Amino acid sequence: MIARDFVTEVEKKCAPAFERIDQMDLLNTAKVLDAMQKLGVAARHFAPSTGYGYDDVGRDTLEALYAEVFGAETAIVRPQITSGTHALSLCLFGMLRPGDELMYASGGPYDTLEEVIGLRGNPEGSLKEMGVTYAQVEMTHDGRLDIEAIRRAMKPNTRLVAVQRSRGYSSRPSLMPEDIAPLADMLHNEFPGAYLMVDNCYGEFVCDKEPTQYGADLCVGSLIKNPGGGLAPTGGYIVGREKLIERISFKLTAPGIGREVGSYAGSYQPFYQGLFLAPHVVAQAVRTSVLASAIFTELGMNTTPAWDAPRTDIIQALECGTPERLIAFCQGIQSASPIDSMALPEPWDMPGYENPVIMAAGTFVGGASIELSADGPIRAPFYAFLQGGLTYSHGKLALIRTLEYMQKKGCL
Repeated sequence: MIARDFVTEVEKKCAPAFERIDQMDLLNTAKVLDAMQKLGVAARHFAPSTGYGYDDVGRDTLEALYAEVFGAETAIVRPQITSGTHALSLCLFGMLRPGDELMYASGGPYDTLEEVIGLRGNPEGSLKEMGVTYAQVEMTHDGRLDIEAIRRAMKPNTRLVAVQRSRGYSSRPSLMPEDIAPLADMLHNEFPGAYLMVDNCYGEFVCDKEPTQYGADLCVGSLIKNPGGGLAPTGGYIVGREKLIERISFKLTAPGIGREVGSYAGSYQPFYQGLFLAPHVVAQAVRTSVLASAIFTELGMNTTPAWDAPRTDIIQALECGTPERLIAFCQGIQSASPIDSMALPEPWDMPGYENPVIMAAGTFVGGASIELSADGPIRAPFYAFLQGGLTYSHGKLALIRTLEYMQKKGCL
């Protein structure tokens, strides 16, 4: 098999899927452009600030911009939030008090949240240590939120119901933003003391609307994933209802101070420009995922979602079947990266993960999964999770070179 010829031939059948992706790109670009124009974004908003950051117009306008784009009342968007896990943890500790219960309604949380909640190990400062209990409701066999099971599991002290939109390190399907609407309606109508938080990581701008536009009280993500457009150097966001964002902001800084402070001595330009580019960059990443799915389907591997299925996030799961094939795939992606292509990733015991994990990420921004990357836990059935790609051209080239690498290693 000549990898380049094979990929070019497979690519042809992806044309209908690519057309749908391009239409979504146009729609979401218009949404961001309109929001920036409505708020009068100007060069003065890029200026850095120092010290307390009182009246930081760049920071405040950026947060107003995110609220507008996500159809939310207000937002926290800060470079001081270090990751998606940090943003989610900030929400959990801001929303929950001793005696409250957290319910995950989409099965188990992402691996790095297990210690935050207190499900694994005995980490100091976890929700469990604070006296917050935990409940979990599995999704239905066909990958839907089980509304009736969630209703039965609700307790008087259930304060926060969380949904993870993306599959994480599992084979279950990711959720469309509209999939959370029935849950939001049920909670708001029957359990007014409980709130809905959606982990939106990897899902921004893949669809035409976001979870907050379908009733989510809070929506959370990382700026070095989709909404940063490959330019944001760090940061995270939380959008949602005003009273909840205010409560969370007291954990961000201090009670009584909240969002009023927080400076950034670097330019805000990458955050604004990254958001502007995000719909197009996300479209490039989704195109890359579609092509990867089509390629490995042709090679007889199980891929989810299927190459022609509707997309709700940038993640493509590829069932490698053996640890050797998983490792070879990730090493191939690393070798095709613009940064650190000479590195050879190997599985290791990463903090926050139950199993050894291999990660390939030759990225300009450290760990940015909107840039082309691949990773997976070393556990059966040995899924490789591919995501990102700033340009489709790089995504295609990387897949060609990864096939060549896997052939050389005898893994195809």
